[in-house]
Amino acid sequence: MRRPRTGIEVGAALDLVGGVLKWLAPAFLVPVVVAIGYGEDWWSFVVAGAITGTAGLALDQITEDDAGAFVTPRESFLVVALLWLLIPIFGALPFILDGGPQLSRPVDAYFEAVSGFTATGATLVPRIEELDRSMLFWRQLSHWLGGMGIIVLAVAILPRLRIGGRQLLQSELAGPTEIEKLGQTIRETARRLWRLYVILTLIAILTLGFLGWSGIDDELTFFDAVGHALSVVALGGFSTRTISVAAFSPVTQYVILFFMIVAGINFLRLYRFLVQRRFDVLARDEELRLYLVLIALGSILVGVEVIGGGYETGEAGVRHSLFQATAILTTTGFATADYAAWGPIATVTLLLLMFSGASAGSTGGGIKIVRHLLLFKLVRRELEQTVHREAIVPIRANGRVVDEKALRSLIVFVLLYLLVFAVGSLGLVIDSGRAGEGLTAFEAFGAAAACLGNVGPAFGFAGPYGSFEPFSDLSTLICTVLMWLGRVEIIPVVVIMTRAYWRS
Repeated sequence: MRRPRTGIEVGAALDLVGGVLKWLAPAFLVPVVVAIGYGEDWWSFVVAGAITGTAGLALDQITEDDAGAFVTPRESFLVVALLWLLIPIFGALPFILDGGPQLSRPVDAYFEAVSGFTATGATLVPRIEELDRSMLFWRQLSHWLGGMGIIVLAVAILPRLRIGGRQLLQSELAGPTEIEKLGQTIRETARRLWRLYVILTLIAILTLGFLGWSGIDDELTFFDAVGHALSVVALGGFSTRTISVAAFSPVTQYVILFFMIVAGINFLRLYRFLVQRRFDVLARDEELRLYLVLIALGSILVGVEVIGGGYETGEAGVRHSLFQATAILTTTGFATADYAAWGPIATVTLLLLMFSGASAGSTGGGIKIVRHLLLFKLVRRELEQTVHREAIVPIRANGRVVDEKALRSLIVFVLLYLLVFAVGSLGLVIDSGRAGEGLTAFEAFGAAAACLGNVGPAFGFAGPYGSFEPFSDLSTLICTVLMWLGRVEIIPVVVIMTRAYWRS
């Protein structure tokens, strides 16, 4: 019997990566249809799809001896890290092959693809409307594919994911959330989550499409409706307009706001509520209550500046405050106004909200609401035990005792998150001074937080009406790495970098 040279089955992991790439290849045919419909060149998508499929088949052939091996929880760390590095490489091919002036450079195309598939929404394109419709659609589709997670789709469709399927699903439904089985197997759970994801997307498309078709919003075309539906359900933030959602009517903005809030809820809870009609699930969810409280609190703080400072008044002020606080907290990144021009109370509040994130088990990035909830409870327990030293105070979430090992993992994750944020911010500041970009410390903090939290736009020239285009190649790579680390939640990358991981 063949023994692995290392402590993990590298071949089995690569074989799974090849399988996912084969399933990704047909996705390139969707923008081909859009290109034909608008009379645009479509060959770049066909070539990119062929290269992606060929790469998947090649990995299958190379790892043929390992095709029968199961991916265990240990290999899943390598699979997650590799997939979110490699998928954007193939996703960037249409931009490079098209040779357009805004995304033809490989470093720029890879940034845009990473931003798309990680559902970040940061862009290097200063004039979005100048992109072909097919390229615009590919950006939006990359959000949708990466939002719920290509890995969740892999768990749903690849039969050999028996042992490591739970770990892979856990990596996509990020945050310390318990993976509840919605079916008899983890595979069936993944299928039902994707089904819910597709249904929510179709509802968003029909709702936004109706607003444009009925004349309620004359600016909203069906193309815009589809693009923003794909983006909002994935909590991505790419828009088909340079000024984002500000291009559309207040009614459209409220509809998008509603879908942002819904998509920011734990999908496992949403499934039980919407499909299984478990109406008590959301009512008992402590994370959901904190999620809504933080949206309300963030909106009030932003509103104090926006309305009190005279930036906006009346209904518009309330709408912009609520929309921007929600867009940043859920890591969507849409904008109804140029919030980078608002005063310090609003901008600092939005910066802090970048460290929040949506609920665990949602399509959003960031630290996640449940981690903040558990951190609050940890602090409260420490204060209680300072007074009552002999007291044993278990920490509960939704009535269940949280394991101490999970709490330690939580603390390690938050510390690593803050460390990566600090290093990324420092790197941007140093490189800005070298390249003469004129980036302030606050703007560097915003860019690092927006990329690591998969939020998207930041402040300054990287604000909601701007782009990351002025960054040097080194700063662009720093932001790209931050988006990747934020999407995989840091831990898998740190784990595979340890010597112990590779030992038998």
